[in-house]
Amino acid sequence: MTRALVSVPPAAKRGEIVDVRAMIAHPMETGYRMGPNGAEIPRDIITRFVCTYDGAEVFSAEFFPAVSANPFVSFNLIATESGTLAFEWTDDKGQIETASAEIVVS
Repeated sequence: MTRALVSVPPAAKRGEIVDVRAMIAHPMETGYRMGPNGAEIPRDIITRFVCTYDGAEVFSAEFFPAVSANPFVSFNLIATESGTLAFEWTDDKGQIETASAEIVVS
């Protein structure tokens, strides 16, 4: 896996609904295509995405071969306290890519 991009507002008011966006650069090979030599290209997709807010899971998703390359996820959450949003993507090979962002709640 390569680069992950996340967008979280740096500050919010307590109880405010904030928009969280996350994307990872990944080819998402479905396993259904043949390579130039006629051999099947092995499946390699992001299978799971999880976001935690100060250690508590606030969003998760499972992905399947129909998801496009560089999957983009957008969701909302309620800002309750200042803390860290941690993002984790897992692929078929078990590789994990992480990212994080801080949010200050007043």
